[in-house]
Formats: sequence, C-alpha cells, structure tokens
Amino acid sequence: MFDIEEELKKLPAKPGVYLMHDKKDAIIYVGKAISLKNRVRQYFQSSRRVTPKIQQMISHIDHFEYIITDSEVEALVLENNLIKEYMPKYNTMLKDDKTYPFIRATIYEDYPRLIYCREQKRDKSKYFGPFTSPGTAKNAIEMAQKIYHVRTCNRVLPRDEGKARPCLNYHIKQCDAPCQGNISKEEYRKKFDKALKLLEGDYHEVIQILQEKMEKAAQNLQFEEAAEYRDLMESVKKVEIRQKITDFGGVDRDIIAVAAAAQEAVVQVFFVREGKLIGRDHFHLNGVEGDTNDEILQSFVKQFYAGTPFIPREVMVEYEIQDSNLIEEWLTQRRGNKVSVLVPKKGQKERLMELAHKNAALILTQDSEKIRREEERTAGAMEQICGWLGISGVTRIESYDISNINGFQSVGSMVVFENGKPKKSDYRKFRIQTVQGPDDYASMQEVLSRRFRHGLEERQELGEKEWEDTLGSFTRFPDLIMMDGGKGQVHIAEQVLESLGLLIPVCGMVKDDKHRTRGLYFQDGEMPIEVNSEGFHLMTRIQDEVHRFAIEYHRSLRSKAQVKSVLDDIPGIGPARRKALMRHFKELGKIRSASVEELMEADSMNEGAARSVYEFFRQKPKEKESDSEGK
Repeated sequence: MFDIEEELKKLPAKPGVYLMHDKKDAIIYVGKAISLKNRVRQYFQSSRRVTPKIQQMISHIDHFEYIITDSEVEALVLENNLIKEYMPKYNTMLKDDKTYPFIRATIYEDYPRLIYCREQKRDKSKYFGPFTSPGTAKNAIEMAQKIYHVRTCNRVLPRDEGKARPCLNYHIKQCDAPCQGNISKEEYRKKFDKALKLLEGDYHEVIQILQEKMEKAAQNLQFEEAAEYRDLMESVKKVEIRQKITDFGGVDRDIIAVAAAAQEAVVQVFFVREGKLIGRDHFHLNGVEGDTNDEILQSFVKQFYAGTPFIPREVMVEYEIQDSNLIEEWLTQRRGNKVSVLVPKKGQKERLMELAHKNAALILTQDSEKIRREEERTAGAMEQICGWLGISGVTRIESYDISNINGFQSVGSMVVFENGKPKKSDYRKFRIQTVQGPDDYASMQEVLSRRFRHGLEERQELGEKEWEDTLGSFTRFPDLIMMDGGKGQVHIAEQVLESLGLLIPVCGMVKDDKHRTRGLYFQDGEMPIEVNSEGFHLMTRIQDEVHRFAIEYHRSLRSKAQVKSVLDDIPGIGPARRKALMRHFKELGKIRSASVEELMEADSMNEGAARSVYEFFRQKPKEKESDSEGK
C-alpha cells in the first residue's frame, strides 16, 4: 500500500517531473520541479493556499511517482511530452494540435524546386514560413511557378535529362522544360533566385514584369493572356499589402495574447517573419479554471513550442511568465541561437499586443455563444426530452430500426447518441437470422435480444469492475431506448428487457398519417411535444440517423446479393473474374450489353469466359426464369 507521508520523505532534492495518480491509477496531473522534494511536499501542506482546481486535484491523489532529470530544462521537455501523452485531467491543456506548412527551396540542386512541406529539417534547403494556412503556402508556390517557371517534377536533373517527354506545364507555358535541356543551369538559377525574392517579400520587380506582359498581350489582341497577367498581378498586390501591415526591422517574432473565462481560454498569436506580419492564428485551452492569465500563457508557450518546428528570435507575451528564463534557455537550445521572451511596454509592439488581445477576446465571446447554441441542441435537447418523460440522468440513448423489402435480406440497425451527439463508434448492424418474411416486430425482438444478451455475456466475462471502465458498445447499456414507432414497438422492447431482468425506460416516437413525428409514447400513454423545440429536432435527427444506417446496410447487402446471384451463376466466372468485370464495367447493365471482344478487355477474361458471359445474358427469358426458380 502506498503511504504518502513515507514516500514524501524519500523525495530527492533534484530536478525532475512528478506524476499524480488517482485510485484507478490514471494520471491526473503532471508537473516539473527544480527540487522534487520541495515541490511535491507543498501539495500536502495544509497551510498552503491553492486554487479550487488544485484543491480538487489533491483530494483525488492516491499515489505519485517521479522521474529525475539532469536539469530543469530536461524536466520542462519531459513534462511537455508526458502532458501530451497522458492528457491529465487537471493540467491546462492546449486543445489544438496544429502543424504549420513551410515552403522548402531545394537550393542545393542544379535545377532547384519549391516544395510544400509540414516540417523544417536541418538540411541544405532554405525554408520559408511557417504559413498560417495551407492555401497561403500553395498559392505562393503556384505564383512562383507561373511567373518564373519553377519546375514541379521530381526528376533528378541533369541525370534524367531527355529520358521522358516534358510534362503538361511545359505545354501551357509554365515550365521551360529543363528536363529536355531547353534552359541552362545558369539561366534557370537566375529565375529561381527571383522566385526566392518573391517569397521573401520583394514584389516590386514582379509587378513591373507582369504589368509589361499584360500591356504587351493587350497590344497583340491576346486578351485572355492579358487577363491572366492582370489576375496574377492582383494576387501579388494583395499579398504585398497583407505583408506590409507592420515592420519590425526584419526580426522573426511571435506576439501572444490571452483572453480567459470560466474553464475556457483563447490564445491569439500574430506571426511576424522578417519584420512583416504574415498571419495570425488562435488556440483553445481548457481546464483553466482558477488559473491566472500568466499561468495560462506559461502553459501555452511550453506546449505550443514543444510541437512547432519553427522557433522565432523573439516570443512576445502579454504578461510576465514565471519560467521565462528557463523557457528562453530551452527555446535557445531548440533554435540554435538566442531566443528572448519579452513583454512589450510601449510603442507599436504594445499596440499590436492590444490588437492580439482584442482578437482573443472576440473569438472567446463568439465561441462561447457557439458552445451555448451547441449545448442547447444536444445536451439541452436531451434534458428537454427527459422533462417530457419525467425522468433524469440520461446521457446515452439507443435507437433501433428494421429494413427489408418484402422480407428479403432483413437487417437491423442500432444507433447511439451520447449527450445529444451521435457516437458512431458504437453503432451496430444486425443481419436477421431467425425471422422469415416481413415481420418487423419479430425482427426487432431478435435484434434487441441479441444486443442485450451479448452485453450481459460480456459483462459477466469481464467482471463488474472491468466492464464499468470498458468502452465497448455492448457492455454499456443505454439510459433510454427510443423506438421508431408507437405502442407495438415499445412493448416488444419492454418484453425483451423484462425477460433479461433489465430496467431501462423505453419510449416510442409516434408518427402521424403523413409520416411526421407527432408525439412520444411512454408508459402506455401518448404525450404531445413542442414541434419547434430543440428536443423535437433531436428526436428527428435520431429517427433520420437510425433510418439511414439501416437502409444503407440493407442496400449494400442487396447490391452484393444481386451481383452474386447473377455473375456467380455464370459457368467459368469465379470471384476473381466477377471482381474484374465489375471493376472494368462498373455497372451490371454494361456487362449485360457488352460484346465478346469488349468483355475480353477486362482483366483475367479469356475468349471462353467472355463468350460464357455473353451467352448467359442472351438466354431465352423462360429458360432463365426456370433456372432462378430452381435455386
């Protein structure tokens, strides 16, 4: 048994990382310390004042473990890695896991290229970015290709010169075909260097070139070509304006501000590269209840820069953060040269920080409203349904449907909604095994019996403690079953549950003559519902989803059965040739009307097999009918 008092005495006065566990051995908090002995002991000192969140965390600690490191920087890195791996409940968590695109210029090649990539490596290439959106990076590459004819192929030049025909870009005049030796290395390099200047923000020469080309094309009455140059020039001007928003003397820096409310916070980041503001992005953090703004920023900075490949020279934050010196040392090691963590106090930098804060606050307000609306249509809608039924504590709803055509290939579907949202990982399909013909009641009885018997068997195999923690869809029983129908369907479900000794409330979604939901059938009575309410809309979504899932499954089985019943009955056509025919012709109708020569075009089809298919589909109707009846 873990004795916390005894284990506290054994803690070393060394840097490291500590992990707090609850009774189920789940990691609920990860932290770092200069001295593990001093830091961990503080949590268990009654005189120490802590936030309500930390107090709640302490109340759940059952035991702890620790990892010693050589330095506090190593502890910081390890702390980030463990937080990302275990996602502890009481750590402030960065919800977004974004990666940013770069443009890689392969300047070491004889005929260099511009490549879109997601990480910055230590190689001989030159990197531009990070860009705040994939579209921005791809547009920049496309612009350089159209204006300076930068090649897009992966050929190794000049080794592969003349080995293959030039690509489409050559024919549409967007590549000079260095693969054919049409342009020398020196001339290609001059153009490529101009493309690099474009990526670095030098737009003056580009605009001048495009202006001249547009005017020349217009004079030659080549108006479509002139329009293309005009559009390109407008694109370049838009990028130029966007990147001249601010100028900080060519320094790479990130400007970071925060806005927080309740358990949610938004951090806004402005990305300044070579003195120009190239973009911005925002990030959500949860579990911030009781945290100050500087603590939120500290958590963000550590988690964000642990996951991004680019480290700027300056990280400007809205508030002083506690571990700024340590973070500077860590980021300097990652970048390879000095990184500063600063708080702007005046001038243009402070004004930009204020703008970042306003953006963060605006996003937080908008997202809070969005979250509120989403809760109304999900969890709020479930509460409304529970209110109509007079029950409580419902988080998981299951609904069932049967699909068949005159009893052919009868199937059942089970859909699950948790907190008002579909949980597709728990959806299940059933092929009806014991019922012949179109008997929906008997089919539903089979589906429900199989579903809950399976769940009971799994619970028995796992044992009570284990099945409570399992994520299996059958071991978890619903808090409410919503049948797509009235009295008959509800009673079938209640009979199955009673026979298995289960107490789960069941209601039916009753429709009118026009197949529109009009009310709920519950406890042998029908109750009206508000048709404009969120509860009604949730019921409609559940009905639509269970219908869709059942129909799609039935359609897939029916389609497979139709293909099998026709093609597999043809002499000489086995599974391989059947697949080859369907892959080649796509539709059964095209196979039916194909000639022998056309059938032989499909893979693995020889003349004998093709003639067998051709003759099969041209048998007399009576002969084919008698064959199918005899099956």
